[in-house]
Amino acid sequence: MRNPPLHRYATRPGLYFTDDGGADVVVRSETADQVWLCVLEPIDKPSAFFQDSIRLFSDPNTSFIQQIHEFPVCTRILEHLYLRETLFRMTGPNYGLWYVHLPKAWDGMQYGYRVDGAWDPKHGVRFNPYKFLLDPYSKGIEGSMDLDPAAFSYECTVKDRKVIGSAYGTMSTIDSLGHVPVSVAIDDRDVHKHEGDPDHPHVPWRKTVIYEMHVKGFTANAPWLPEELRGTYAGLAHPITLAYLQNLGVTSIELLPIQAKQDELFLQEHGRKNYWGYSTLSYFSPEPSYATKAAQEKGATAVRQEVINMVRALHEAGFEVIMDVVYNHTCEGGVEGPTVCWRGLDDLAYYRHQKSNAGRLEDTTGCGNTFDFTNTHVVTFAIDSLRYWAKRIGIDGFRFDLGVTLARLNGEFTQHHPFLYALRSDLLLGNLKLIMEPWDLGNLGWRTGQFGIPFAEWNDRFRDTARTFWLEDVDGSADYGRTSLQEMATRLCGSADLFATDPGRGATASINFVACHDGFTLTDLTRYRTKHNEANGEHNNDGSSNNHSANFGVEGITNEPEIIAAREQAAMNLTGTMLLSLGTPMMLAGDEFRNTQDGNNNAYCQDNNLTWLNWDWLYSPHKTREMRRLETVSQLVSLRKSLDLYHHEDFFTRLTQLGLLKPSSRVKWFLPDGSSPVERDWFDLGIRSFTMRLLSNTEVDVCIVVNGVAENRDFHLPDDSTWVPKWCSAEVNGMWPGQGGHVMADQDSEDISVWMQHVQNADATVRRLAEEARAKAAAEPVESAKSTDQVRTVQSHTTQLSDEESTVTAEFPAVKRAHATAAKEKTTADKAAMDAEQLLRVTEALNAVGQSAAAILNDDAVNATDADETTAANVWTMPALSITLMKQVQH
Repeated sequence: MRNPPLHRYATRPGLYFTDDGGADVVVRSETADQVWLCVLEPIDKPSAFFQDSIRLFSDPNTSFIQQIHEFPVCTRILEHLYLRETLFRMTGPNYGLWYVHLPKAWDGMQYGYRVDGAWDPKHGVRFNPYKFLLDPYSKGIEGSMDLDPAAFSYECTVKDRKVIGSAYGTMSTIDSLGHVPVSVAIDDRDVHKHEGDPDHPHVPWRKTVIYEMHVKGFTANAPWLPEELRGTYAGLAHPITLAYLQNLGVTSIELLPIQAKQDELFLQEHGRKNYWGYSTLSYFSPEPSYATKAAQEKGATAVRQEVINMVRALHEAGFEVIMDVVYNHTCEGGVEGPTVCWRGLDDLAYYRHQKSNAGRLEDTTGCGNTFDFTNTHVVTFAIDSLRYWAKRIGIDGFRFDLGVTLARLNGEFTQHHPFLYALRSDLLLGNLKLIMEPWDLGNLGWRTGQFGIPFAEWNDRFRDTARTFWLEDVDGSADYGRTSLQEMATRLCGSADLFATDPGRGATASINFVACHDGFTLTDLTRYRTKHNEANGEHNNDGSSNNHSANFGVEGITNEPEIIAAREQAAMNLTGTMLLSLGTPMMLAGDEFRNTQDGNNNAYCQDNNLTWLNWDWLYSPHKTREMRRLETVSQLVSLRKSLDLYHHEDFFTRLTQLGLLKPSSRVKWFLPDGSSPVERDWFDLGIRSFTMRLLSNTEVDVCIVVNGVAENRDFHLPDDSTWVPKWCSAEVNGMWPGQGGHVMADQDSEDISVWMQHVQNADATVRRLAEEARAKAAAEPVESAKSTDQVRTVQSHTTQLSDEESTVTAEFPAVKRAHATAAKEKTTADKAAMDAEQLLRVTEALNAVGQSAAAILNDDAVNATDADETTAANVWTMPALSITLMKQVQH
């Protein structure tokens, strides 16, 4: 029996090129009276639809909307926009879908929709055919929205950048075309488009180290990139950028939203930008502003190709690419917001409305609207979008912003939501990395650990526990600790109390982090006790006030060596806890080299140097604190990746129903005197020092030694083995675990920066700047980083560079001034890309950093004297307020 012929049109919304040179176009609007497809062409070129369309002229007795109802295809000339708009009346609705076949279509074609229907805003119906609407499935976007009355479906005015009018008033009759973005068709039918693509890394969860970054902010100030590549997709794909990420050791790059965005009305009224991008304009189109100027000028197809090339480059370098996606709300905001797409297509179908007042929108996102994921077609829309990014662009996973909103049925969260089942059961998406932000602003919005297999989730309990233990309790803001041994042990062992929810669900479901884009950076956590968001223009009322941060006696920057040292060690304690805990660690870009946002914990609207990473420290001829932290973090990442003890998804231990830790064959616990904790010890808030031993049947054991008190302390490690320290948070200040009641001073660190040795050679201008910097340094000598009369101590180490000087050093101002002068003198030839030999030198510099991190993995590097000492006695003195990784020595 033969199958019946397929329906003439596609059954999913979108624009589909056909073999006859045209395209099938489908859009969903379940309650509209009429829908038109609108194609835009420049006036100075012949129209592709001349034979099919009726020309419209201005008629004082007939409105434009009345005219387009009369003809199936009509055209009008918009001289002020230099455009021709051809409107095709669509057929429908057929199960909520409207159809039309375009006789001609081409790559780069600009188009959109107009929709007519009832205007009854008090009942949530806001159809307005004067508004030009985006295709929700468009693969390209061009243009942006103007803060103009034309962009709003209701009558309003704009005065002093403020929108004045009622969303429940009269329908606007101002045409929005020219004031809103337009959709762009992209022809991606080429069957050979993925030939030659590198294999996806497919990093197992158990070996994953996530690095969260902003595409623009990561390279906007990158000194190794030519100006035209800074802050772009291409800049992220540059060989030196990739080499930096490789030598840091992370495996998976999580990008803040790169789907096309639009600034919220509130920000537009105040003249600011949505830097983070959590205000989506199109779920199929990449954000054009992150592309190079050359790609933007060529159009949406070139922008999309630059994104694809970035993903390919990251794959070839061995990285997974995870996208942060925002399906909980759109850029249209509340009912007072503009009409650019969904509101004009079908407000009732796309958005959740209040049950008691259909004219108002439910808002569990804090952004004015909420997508209605009880509507099957909204779920389908999201799945289609995710599949597109995975299949066509090559994305390896997704992190879902405000994931609880996506799983609410009748307003309440359920892990059995159809959207979650759709993700699980999809053959493509179900095998990718799926990460949930497990909270929203709705009723009972905190749901950490409740999404189940196969989802991973951000673990806010881990974040708050680590911050409280290493910052709040240490900073002396309370008379006693607030974190019990049981709480710390549970977080170190993978948070089984939260994530052991389903049979087979393991600790890798816990995304362990101490800082992310939303909140303080790691450095600011140790500098500021309170938020400083005045630059956001909301009188410091925005952003969380519950940060569990500390300032160690001084709010903000200080020159006090003791405070600087305490802050650096606290930052490394947090990093060490994150990377030495079972679960999936996630780092925030820049935390590995002391990036700061000056105390702003909600920098979503700061598209400037406040949020762009500062790479000035690369110019210093000496190791700044930035370089020392980078090397320390790189070493720890490399160590974690080398230990099979972390390469599994099981929990080290579980909790009983009584809340007590079950005995485990994989982990043992010891107090500093070598004894095992008894029941009361697990809840004693005075116990802040302990040893966690991870046992392995296939390799050496390791001990995680936590000294949470403000003095050096002796720890009796298990006597059945010999132990050597492999990493310590105190080494960032030049201190190292010792024996005999004393800590050691680290004298084995080279003070010359490998970056200065190699990066300078890559460019004659920068090399000259370095020589000028050295000359100025000789004229104004600074204290040496190493003293020949005494070993490096915490104080001498921190006196070398004040907190203010640490990012630029004493000689950097001269470099900066000279660099600015030299930049004006640069010729076009100077801006050419580095040749292969120069790239090799820079890569060698990065490799040197990586080798210094890898060298610590070699047990043979431990000299015989150290081994003899550890054999003789297993009592180690740990630096105050530190976390240390001790490794068993094989004999």
